[in-house]
Amino acid sequence: MMVRSIRFLNFKALRDATLQLGRLSLVVGPNGSGKSTALQALRLAASGAAFQIDRIKSLNATTSPEVTVEFSDPQVAVRTVFTANSNIKRKTTSLRPVEQAAEQQVLGFLEAARFYSLDPQRIAAPVALAPQLQLGPDGAHLALVLDQLRDRQPERFENLNRELKGWLPEFDRVLFDTPQEGTREFLLRVSGSQKGIKASELSHGTLFALTLLTLANSADPPPFIAIEEPDHGVHPRLLRRVQDALYRLAYPDEHQDQRAPVQVVATTHSPFFLDLFRDRPEEIVIAEKKGAEAEFSRLVDRANVAELLGDVGLGDLWYSGILGGVPTEV
Repeated sequence: MMVRSIRFLNFKALRDATLQLGRLSLVVGPNGSGKSTALQALRLAASGAAFQIDRIKSLNATTSPEVTVEFSDPQVAVRTVFTANSNIKRKTTSLRPVEQAAEQQVLGFLEAARFYSLDPQRIAAPVALAPQLQLGPDGAHLALVLDQLRDRQPERFENLNRELKGWLPEFDRVLFDTPQEGTREFLLRVSGSQKGIKASELSHGTLFALTLLTLANSADPPPFIAIEEPDHGVHPRLLRRVQDALYRLAYPDEHQDQRAPVQVVATTHSPFFLDLFRDRPEEIVIAEKKGAEAEFSRLVDRANVAELLGDVGLGDLWYSGILGGVPTEV
C-alpha cells in the first residue's frame, strides 16, 4: 500500500496544493515553503489529533481546511475535513465506492503512520520501563526501543552494532544502564575500551544517527514515516549513510530484509544531501512559496530536467535558484 498524492485545501499556506509521493520522497525548499505544514496537515488528518481551527485555516478562507489522501493500491481517496465543531475533529469519507475492508485498510495505514522531528534531549532522556513502547515523534523512548530490539530481535540488534562502527568509528556498541529503579538509559561504548559514554553526553549528530539506525533496523516499522531533516546535525561525510538508512526502510528487499516496505517522506535544506539524489530525480519534490501560497512540484516533471542536470551537481543547481524552492530576496 502506498500514498500516491495528498491534496491540501485552505490549510495555512497550502490554499490549494498537491504533494505527489513515491516510495521515497525528498521535499526540498526554504523555510515557510510548506514542507512542515504539509507534514502537520497529514499528521492531523491521520491521527485525528486535536486542533484549533483558527490556527490552521488559511487567511480569509471561506471554507474549512481539507486534506485528501489518495492511495494507489487500493485506489481509494480519503478526505478529512477540519471543522470548527470541537465534537468532530475528523470526518473521513471514501471518495470512491470501495469495499468496507479496503476502506478500513487505508484508515489503519493512516493511523499507523509516524511523523518525526527529532529532539536530541528527548532522544537522550532515560525512559520509564513499559511494554511495547514505540519511538516518540521527537525521538523519545529510544533507550527502551533499543532495549526491546536487543531482547526480541537480537540479530537485528547485533547488525545495528556492526553498522554503528561504520557510521561512528569512535564507538563500537550500544550499552544500557538503569539510572534508577524502573528506568533505562543507553550509552555508547568507546571503541577498543570498556568505557561507555552516556546518551546525555553524546553529540546531537550522534544521537540523530543512532535514531535513524534504529528505525532502519526495526523488524516492524510503521508503514509510513515522515522525517523532518534527517540530515540535521549530521556530518557531511555521513549523509550517504543517512540516505542508505532511508532506502533500507523504503526498499527492504534490496537489502535482504524480509519485512514490508515503508513509504518514506523526508525534508531537507541541505544541498549536500540533495546532491546524493541526482540519479533519482523522481524522488525530489520542490516546495516553493509564491506570494502567500505554497505549492509543490516534482523535479522529474520538469520538461528540461535532463538538460538542467547536465554535469552540474543537483545541490548546486537547486542552490543557484534555477529549480526554484529557494528563499525569495526582498
